[in-house]
Amino acid sequence: MFRKLPLLIVSTCAAAAVFASCSQREPTRLETVSTFAEMPGEFSEPFGIAVKGDDTYISDGQNGKILKIAGDGTVSDFASGFETPSAIAFAKNGDLIVADTGSHSIKSVNAAGEIRTLSGAGNRSGNTFGPNDSSQFNGPTGIAIRSDGQILVSDTYNDRIRIIGTTEPFTLAGTTRGFRDGYADAQFDTPLCIALWKGKVLVADAGNRRIRVIEPDGQVWTLAGNGEEALRDGPLLDASFVRPTAIAVNDRDEIFIADGNALRVINGRGVFPYVVTLSGGGRGFANGNVRHAKFNRPSGIAFNSTGELLIADSENGLIRKIGSESNVRKNERSHPGHLSADEFKQLQPPRWPFDPPDAPRDIAGTLGELRGTVGSYVPLRFHNGLDIAGAYGEVARFIRSEKVLDPISAENFGTLRELVRLPQIGYIHIRLGRDQHDRMFANWKFLPQLDGNGTLVDIRVRRGTKFDDGEPVGTLNAMNHVHLIAGPSGGEINALAALELPGVSD
Repeated sequence: MFRKLPLLIVSTCAAAAVFASCSQREPTRLETVSTFAEMPGEFSEPFGIAVKGDDTYISDGQNGKILKIAGDGTVSDFASGFETPSAIAFAKNGDLIVADTGSHSIKSVNAAGEIRTLSGAGNRSGNTFGPNDSSQFNGPTGIAIRSDGQILVSDTYNDRIRIIGTTEPFTLAGTTRGFRDGYADAQFDTPLCIALWKGKVLVADAGNRRIRVIEPDGQVWTLAGNGEEALRDGPLLDASFVRPTAIAVNDRDEIFIADGNALRVINGRGVFPYVVTLSGGGRGFANGNVRHAKFNRPSGIAFNSTGELLIADSENGLIRKIGSESNVRKNERSHPGHLSADEFKQLQPPRWPFDPPDAPRDIAGTLGELRGTVGSYVPLRFHNGLDIAGAYGEVARFIRSEKVLDPISAENFGTLRELVRLPQIGYIHIRLGRDQHDRMFANWKFLPQLDGNGTLVDIRVRRGTKFDDGEPVGTLNAMNHVHLIAGPSGGEINALAALELPGVSD
């Protein structure tokens, strides 16, 4: 599908760089998407993916384990006891290195499945340096292993790329959250997965919607992306990304990117490199021709020994594969079934999203209502949740205990549609983690960002954060209700039928 050409890369701080490869093998044609494996277990969330010989290893963020898919397709537990593991990679000694986001640490697993903490201070987040057992990370997500054995880590919510050496971690690049190329003052915004490319480090800079490069000396420059949130192909610095999450490089030094619900590639047309959408864009599930296939938050990608691209399709709970038609399995697995409304209702005890939890409230909107105004610039849409009325500034509460899995789960700060999305419930129209005067709750689970004047400008919620039912999620804004979404992203169901609300029957 792809023809190798010399490519010229122009960046803000380098005149040119050349894609080049000495690989003589004919590349695998990436034409067809199939289902490679289905994740076992309730609400499983595949995230990281690593290949060793004929075996594939997958991190399961929901259940805190690493799974092994043998060459014959057998799925088994390899190691368990993690707190929301994310990216994984193999070290030269054969150990599997794990970015255990929920415990703010980097761990290793040997061939026997034994786990050891390499760096991180006992489940405590922070941004301190010291010996490996006392150094602190803040939700590390990405992992890459250099040829000299050094471990590169994307310290996601500290917005830095760090290196674990033989003594103590140090920062390779990054200072505070933001966007800036350069040396000591370079900035990232929620960097997720990382990869090695021609001796450099590639960074999926999700919050900045760009692909960044770190030179061996720490210099940072932008490879692709103009910062706009869109799925737009084109020359590298004209192209737009939605949310670059994962990066993989094949043996021809071509760069593949999981971006939102799409898969993109940096590939050549003529003598100039382009960002090209390989597959998807719309959330969902569909196998078949790569152009028409659909994914749901792909979070990890890797190439196997035959050059096929494996994808950890997180929200679909599947491992997908892109290869040639001759390599597609005939016994395709179908889309994993979502819970019915009755099954969903049994997950946890009933409560309202306010206190007292058993006092009935007014329901102001239900699933399927038509919203918007005919002829206006706001497109008509169908309401996708349940609106439960409350007073302006009233504290809204989580109705179920859940763990955050999406690395960027909080969106639309300061707008009427401010929200946080958990795996099974979404909460909209709230001031996350703060009162009606924008004062932060005394809760470390919400990460505030202040500008130079001390003004609150954003809220983040880490992947791996656990919330209990009844815990405050925020306060109601001027919409005067909390909008509840029931079901996983892409599998929403009628919240009135799926949520057990005391004193209400449908």
